[in-house]
Amino acid sequence: MFNVMKLVFPIIFVTTLAYATDLPITQDELVRRTQELYDSIVSGNQTPWKKYFADDSTFSDEKGRTLDKQKLVADITPFPKGYSGAIKIDNVISRIIGDTAVLSYDLNETETIFGQNLKARYHVTDTWLRRNGQWQIIASQAQRYYEDPAVAAPSQLLNSQRSTSSFVGTYELAPGQSRLVSVEGENLFIERKGKKEQLFPETSEIFFRKGVEGRILFHYGPTGAVDSLIDRRNNEDVIWKKTR
Repeated sequence: MFNVMKLVFPIIFVTTLAYATDLPITQDELVRRTQELYDSIVSGNQTPWKKYFADDSTFSDEKGRTLDKQKLVADITPFPKGYSGAIKIDNVISRIIGDTAVLSYDLNETETIFGQNLKARYHVTDTWLRRNGQWQIIASQAQRYYEDPAVAAPSQLLNSQRSTSSFVGTYELAPGQSRLVSVEGENLFIERKGKKEQLFPETSEIFFRKGVEGRILFHYGPTGAVDSLIDRRNNEDVIWKKTR
């Protein structure tokens, strides 16, 4: 007698498998896979990176590097001895449309280096693509959130023989373009066009403004007096000459 089940069962199995691979992916599953990637960094486990990144993928990191899959996977190595840490996903936003999914999220990194604790925050956007029933990342881009440097403790400034009073004055970039540096109590301020901001010391003669990338430095001329203010942005300097 002809066994119908021998014919029907393979059809059912293949149909079920095809349906399962064709199901849309969920945000929860994308987050689970992404967390698996970052959990593997400490141990240097390359397996999830090989699995979830497509062979033709690109990864642009916070250092300005753009890596293909081969270079990205090679970059996953175990933490050195004395180092430990964790990376956790937060603030997830997703858009899943057809065979494409975009996952945007923050990364909160904690790292311990021989007992000293460090923290960093990143924002990452991954684009997942379904091809041949398999979801993989085709492109990923990471950027690091800007963080103000630490304010120098007074004890760190004691070795300076300079006084902040020597920074006080008017600095000119071009005719009609000037900045005023003043002191109020023990605090240093910089003002331009009515906007006044406090300068916080990173070292005795290097300052920053909260929430503003870059540094303010003061330059001493041949006589030992301050003759200019340097507005340093991305290692490039805009120089303001001291006029009074």
